[in-house]
Amino acid sequence: TGKEIAAQEIHAHSPRADGPFIPINCAALGEHLCESELFGHEKGAFTGAVSRQDGAFHRAHGGTLFLDELGELSPKCQGKLLRALESGEIRRVGGRKLEFTDIRIIAATNQNLALQIQQSRFRQDLFFRLSVLNIHMPRLCDRREDIPLLAKELLKQRHPDAVLTEAASDALRQYSWP
Repeated sequence: TGKEIAAQEIHAHSPRADGPFIPINCAALGEHLCESELFGHEKGAFTGAVSRQDGAFHRAHGGTLFLDELGELSPKCQGKLLRALESGEIRRVGGRKLEFTDIRIIAATNQNLALQIQQSRFRQDLFFRLSVLNIHMPRLCDRREDIPLLAKELLKQRHPDAVLTEAASDALRQYSWP
């Protein structure tokens, strides 16, 4: 649907535009790495932690943290995220010092979180904490007029010299986008 592009645009047209935009794919966060990826870790906190590392909350300080595929977070990670959002405090894995970061969170998912809440797969309190302003973005196959715009933007970002031909644009519009 172009969730990350939409999140980048919200960030770019906000008072936080001069701060960092840090995207995190929650579907790629394993239960054991989630806390370290979000909050960082201290040297020696676990096998392979050879140096102190900042987490996404640190890297997004003064800017925006984009949590994509939020519905894929493990229950344990949902609890850790909720605690950080409620208290504003984060602590690196293996650390003792509480830290506070100044970030805005934009979260996105293609999951039906209301259904996941009913099935006890997503925390209702986390959902309400993050549901300050909801924007529904229809599936790409339901808004084919956006496809050439998105394709041109992606080309510009990844291959600035490339040109989207009319034939390529037509082929993209005709694809089923399941």
